[in-house]
Amino acid sequence: MKIIVLGAGAWGSALAMSAAQHPVGHAVTLWARDAAQAGSMRAERQNPRYLPGIAFPTSLAVADGDLGVLLPGADLVIVATPMAALRSMLQALRGCTAPVAWLCKGFEAVPAGESESFGLLAHEVQALVAPELIAGVFSGPSFAQEVALGQPTALVAASAHAQVRDALVSAFHSPSVRVYANEDIVGVEVGGAVKNVLAIATGLCDGLALGLNARAALITRGLAEITRLGLALGARPDTFMGLSGLGDLVLTATGDLSRNRRVGMLLAEGKSLQQAVESLGHVAEGVYSARTVAQRAQLLGVDMPITRAVVALLDGQLTPPNAVALLMGREPASELI
Repeated sequence: MKIIVLGAGAWGSALAMSAAQHPVGHAVTLWARDAAQAGSMRAERQNPRYLPGIAFPTSLAVADGDLGVLLPGADLVIVATPMAALRSMLQALRGCTAPVAWLCKGFEAVPAGESESFGLLAHEVQALVAPELIAGVFSGPSFAQEVALGQPTALVAASAHAQVRDALVSAFHSPSVRVYANEDIVGVEVGGAVKNVLAIATGLCDGLALGLNARAALITRGLAEITRLGLALGARPDTFMGLSGLGDLVLTATGDLSRNRRVGMLLAEGKSLQQAVESLGHVAEGVYSARTVAQRAQLLGVDMPITRAVVALLDGQLTPPNAVALLMGREPASELI
């Protein structure tokens, strides 16, 4: 297969490396928007900014510049940009006949004064700006560093189109990566979007040394919030018990490599949000998507108290201890979703 990965962050680079080492011998190109970054990666045969010290496979090509030169003959195009850049990238891919899959997780942020065409899941953005694309999402519990090192990982290929699901399985299913197909793109995207917000809450819990009981409660009630929102958007309930729901939430909420969890821990230490984000060196999607998740939930009449508390914390309306007190002081309720 000829596979093009657009975006040379940690996750895009890791998946490009994984595909380039596939036993069948795919032809993989990793494209970087920044020509200087591309030049550095070609020279050093690694991604020194995001995955330092992990060597690229010899077969992995690195490119920059005009996408029109890369796309002809592609069998699969992977969009590995943050959510904020998805719209423009899909517009650039209009007319592409190869299957397209994005890696970004979140709801598109709502700019001040903009219309309701923002605050959308990725597949909703695609339906607006490039409806002709045959597309889907590639998601699941995965840290880029572990995938780049070839450690065992399981992922989900979700799309309404069998062509997309089959292309992702062919491209990435290997001795180190197991790929499951799923038609429920809504559920897979909701799980991937909301788990980042809940990981901030869990990081806060751990940073305040509230204990394992509190962590378990946050993860479990967080999964209930994900499920409520997903069902309101038309997802299947069983999706949230799978890799892109429970699996991704547990990984991001508890793993030491989780940037979103790290944000919560830094806030618990007394760092400002700006200090926390600057210390990461990478994008923590939960910081940027929390408010949009809460806005979408409010429009749908979905109760998401943990998400609301995270938004208030990020906005400086609550201190870390007050956020915990707010959640614990809620009125008794049924555990049913």
